[in-house]
Amino acid sequence: MYAQRRFFSFATKKPTSSQLHNFTLYNFTTLQIHRFTTKKMKEQLTNIKLRDWTETRAHSSWQVFKIMAEFVQGFEALAKIGPCISIFGSARTQPGQKYYELTVEIAKRLADEGFGIITGGGPGIMEAGNKGAGLAGGRSVGLNIELPHEQGSNPFIDTDKNLNFDYFFVRKVMFAKYSQGFIMMPGGWGTMDEFFEVATLIQTRKFTQTPMICMGSDYWGGLFEWMRKTMHEKFGNISPGDLDLIKLFDTPDEVVNYLHEFYTHNKLQPNF
Repeated sequence: MYAQRRFFSFATKKPTSSQLHNFTLYNFTTLQIHRFTTKKMKEQLTNIKLRDWTETRAHSSWQVFKIMAEFVQGFEALAKIGPCISIFGSARTQPGQKYYELTVEIAKRLADEGFGIITGGGPGIMEAGNKGAGLAGGRSVGLNIELPHEQGSNPFIDTDKNLNFDYFFVRKVMFAKYSQGFIMMPGGWGTMDEFFEVATLIQTRKFTQTPMICMGSDYWGGLFEWMRKTMHEKFGNISPGDLDLIKLFDTPDEVVNYLHEFYTHNKLQPNF
C-alpha cells in the first residue's frame, strides 16, 4: 500500500528528488528480499532426501504370484460350495452371551433352508456361525486369516472348506463374490470395515442386489440414527433411499423370513 500511495502521488504531481530516492530504495530492497527468499527455498528443495523402498523390487514382483494363487485357490473352492450366507461379528463374543447364541440359531435356521454359512473362520461370532451350520448338517465355511491377536480356526468348520489367506483384500473378494446375503452381528473395527464395504458395493451396484442385515437394534440403532440424521439430513452425503438397502432386525424369524421372501423373487447367483 505504501508503494501504491507513492506511485499515485508521483502520477499526480512531480516527485521531489528525496521521494525518488526513497521509492528506488524501497523497490531495490523488495527485489533483494525476493531473490534471497527464492534462493533459500531452492536450497531447501535441493537438500530434501529422496526416499526409497527398503525392500527390493524383485520381492514385490514375486508377491504378485502369491496374491494370484490366493485368488485362484479361493475361487476354485467357493465356486463348488454353492449359495452361502456370510455372517460377520466380533471375535471376542463368548459362548453363552446373547449374540453368540443368537448367531448359532440364525446359522442353524439358514442351513435348514439350504444355505451354506461363511464366516471369517475365527472364534466368537464366527465360531457361532460355523457351529450353527454344523448343527443343521449344513455347509460350514471358514475364510481364515492369521492375526497377531484373537484369530485361529474354530473347530466347527468343515475340514475341506477351511481356507487360509494372507491378504485381507483377497479374503474380502471371496466374501463379496459368493455370499447371497450378509448378516452383521455386533462387532468391532473389522466388522465395521466389512459393514461399510458391503454397503458401498450394494449402493453403487457393483454387484447384484444382495440382502444385507444388521442384527440387534440395541447395538446398531445408534449408528443408523447417526447415518440418518448426520450423513443424510444434515450433510446430504447419502441419498434418501440408501438406508433402505440395509435391514435392521432383532430375531431369527425376521432374518429367515426376509431371505426366504427375497429369494422367492430373485436368482441365486455370484455377485459379479
